[in-house]
Amino acid sequence: TGIESSTGGVDYTTRMMGDREILLDTEGFLVEPKCWTEEIAEEMAKEAGLPELTELQWETIRFLRKYYLANGKAPLNRDIRRETGMNLLEVERLFPGGIRNGARRLAGLPNPKSC
Repeated sequence: TGIESSTGGVDYTTRMMGDREILLDTEGFLVEPKCWTEEIAEEMAKEAGLPELTELQWETIRFLRKYYLANGKAPLNRDIRRETGMNLLEVERLFPGGIRNGARRLAGLPNPKSC
C-alpha cells in the first residue's frame, strides 16, 4: 500500500518494494524506469501470479530493459521475435498481461499508454 498522489495530471502510488520507495502509475508501471531492480521485478511477478520467474522470462525481461536503455523506447515486436527466437504468441503466454502489460511492466519500462 502506498500514498496516492497526483502531479501534472498523472496519478501514482508510492510503495515500498524491497528496500526502495518507488512510484507506480495507476496500472502498476514504474514511473521512473531507472528505479528498477530484479528484486522489484520478482515482487511484481509474485503479485501478478508468477511465484518464480523462469529463465525464458528473465531473458525476455533483460532484453526489454537492454533495448529500452540503449534506444530510449521499447523494442518492436519483430525485435522481440528476433531476440527471443519465439513467436509473439509464445512470448505473450509467458507473462500474465502479455507483452505490453506483463513483460514491459516487469521489465520496468514505461506504461505504453504514456508513451
